[in-house]
Amino acid sequence: MSSVHLSPGPRAARRRPTPLLAVSLALGLLAALAVAPAWAGAATPDASPVAAATDPMADPEPGPETTPAEEPTPTEEPGGDPLPTEPAPETTAPPPETTPPAPQTTAPEVPPAPTTTAPVPGSTTRPPTAGPPAPTMPPVPPVRPPAPGPDAPPPNPLGVQVTTEDVTLTGAYWNAASTAATLRVTVTNTGTTAQRIRLSYTLPAGLTDAGTRGCAATGGGAYRCGAWTAQAGARFSSLLRLRVSGAAWKRMPLSGSVRVLATAPGVAGEAADDQGFAVLFPPGPPVPGISLAADEVSFDISGAASTLAVRLGNTGTVDAVGRVEVVLPAGVSVPTPPAGCVAVDQTRTRCDAGAVPAGRTAELRLPVEATAQAQREAPLSGAVIGQLDPRSGPTRQVQMSFRITAAAALATPVVSPPAPTGSQGVLAAGGAADDGGMTSVHRTAVLLIAVSALLVVLALTLATTSLRRRLSDAGSEPTTVPTD
Repeated sequence: MSSVHLSPGPRAARRRPTPLLAVSLALGLLAALAVAPAWAGAATPDASPVAAATDPMADPEPGPETTPAEEPTPTEEPGGDPLPTEPAPETTAPPPETTPPAPQTTAPEVPPAPTTTAPVPGSTTRPPTAGPPAPTMPPVPPVRPPAPGPDAPPPNPLGVQVTTEDVTLTGAYWNAASTAATLRVTVTNTGTTAQRIRLSYTLPAGLTDAGTRGCAATGGGAYRCGAWTAQAGARFSSLLRLRVSGAAWKRMPLSGSVRVLATAPGVAGEAADDQGFAVLFPPGPPVPGISLAADEVSFDISGAASTLAVRLGNTGTVDAVGRVEVVLPAGVSVPTPPAGCVAVDQTRTRCDAGAVPAGRTAELRLPVEATAQAQREAPLSGAVIGQLDPRSGPTRQVQMSFRITAAAALATPVVSPPAPTGSQGVLAAGGAADDGGMTSVHRTAVLLIAVSALLVVLALTLATTSLRRRLSDAGSEPTTVPTD
């Protein structure tokens, strides 16, 4: 039997494009993967943080508060003014200090590491070349020390702070000729040395001292007390005994002030602080058929205008016409009275509440602003007078006082506006959006996607062409016929 033998050359030539095509596709994909990180690294700005974020350190716990021992005071001031011959007022435990909780901080999100593809064995592709080196910063010239001059004065070791509570009266006030009350005053030695602290206070009309130990009147509603010796950081309270007359409500709003003065032996100068307090009356005198309520007015650290809300209720059985009058302390005013309101003077505003049906309540909201001096003197008090004129029956009228507070009164020294943090206002070089709203990172990503798509289309085209050639070559290949 004889057979026809074909040379292996043509068959090998037909089968050679298949491995070459696979190798070319692998090389193309590896080249795309190798160039992609370099492009992305060149387009992505350096996002390394300037400073690492750390959790805020916990404040050290304050030491135990001490109550200074009472000491006899001298009978005469250096200037010749007489002082009380009794010791300073009695001290009590101070109220607990309330501190806001520390803000919670979360660790910044770390972007996932880019995925890498292991190179194909036998591949001749080179690793991606590193980008251009980072530009070197120019050398900073040395800072020359300032010319010698007079030494800066040492910090003042004196410091004192006083806070007050309000004189709040209950409904029993309307059924008594006079009412006894207490005013809590808290003093803190904020300096770095032992100090001698003296206390004085001024009461508004209708209030008098009810025999506070160690204090004496100096005229004009003013009182002066003895002195304490307080160590650095000491904090203590004292209760001032007061008496409120039964006719004091006719003069509302009523406010007073407390002042402390601190000196130290061997230290020049003195430290002082003052704080106001409000006298708060309940709604009254009690009259059936009418109710009145007013919210507290609070100014934030910016000092912007606030809002006073007043509610006048008709608790009777007959409809009535309502009217509200707001009386504010000096330095506090209504800048633009709302519709239905008119300014009687700088501190008094009158508003018509309209018809108030029986069992209903009318609410008024007035903008309120205060001068910087008035905010420093806070807390203060204002007064609201409500009136109902029913269709039948006598006119009903009640009044009450409300509290005015300001964050500026608690800031020592005055708090400056908050400065932006280091992360605000800092944008990466590649983060600024240009025309069309697309950044350089976005453009690079779109380019990589387009290149990848073109490579895939090219690979599919080459694969299809190779398959067709193989099918056509298989159909035209000569068949070997065995012969005898």
